[in-house]
Amino acid sequence: METQSILVVEDETDIREGIRILLAGENYTIIEAENGEQALQRMNDTIDLVILDVMMPGMSGLRVCEELRKSYTVPVLFLTAKAQESDKLIGLTAGGDDYLTKPFSYAELIARVKALLRRYCVYQGKNQPGTTYEGNTLSCGGVEIALDHNQAWVDEKEIELTEIEYNILRILMQHPQQIFSAQMIYETVWNEPYFHISNGTVMVHIRKLRVKIEADPQNPTRIKTVWGKGYRFGWETHNEMVH
Repeated sequence: METQSILVVEDETDIREGIRILLAGENYTIIEAENGEQALQRMNDTIDLVILDVMMPGMSGLRVCEELRKSYTVPVLFLTAKAQESDKLIGLTAGGDDYLTKPFSYAELIARVKALLRRYCVYQGKNQPGTTYEGNTLSCGGVEIALDHNQAWVDEKEIELTEIEYNILRILMQHPQQIFSAQMIYETVWNEPYFHISNGTVMVHIRKLRVKIEADPQNPTRIKTVWGKGYRFGWETHNEMVH
């Protein structure tokens, strides 16, 4: 399996080295930068996550994030000594995906890193059996979607999807036959913590999506429910109770 790469941008040497040692122990490839200018120089398409200090001399982490967002969609985890809600909002508005306040535990850092990488890899997707990529589109089971914007077709006829519906469909299509729990879908699409009530939210959107892509929404052949487990895109397999 190819290791995932993380760019750590931190001007304090001890913190940067501590993060490097910790994440390298988790089998991640670490690229280090001690300031914003160096971070932008070392950023490339192989990097899967950026851990970015907010308060740095010269170019701030917020400015670095804004520059990264012009060319990259990788998740950005901000590190900062500030803990006020307004500071968190500023960081997220600048393009950050999560926010960790110093001092932080290594266990919390690892948990945030793994969650962000999981979501990112779901969106990236890889060529799976039954899935065809052509240019910026993906086709599977008579459904085709654009990968760079919200546009979809069913049996060559264009359909209109909300952003939520599009994001759910994209996740399922990029991994046909893989079962996604309601929690996985909710945390990836809504980018919020999952609570039991969130399951109903996912069900409602799945139901609406089926109306748009299934010939018979009551007997779906594309988005299946695997009872007690979640949802998947694709054909029926043995030993599963599906609907």
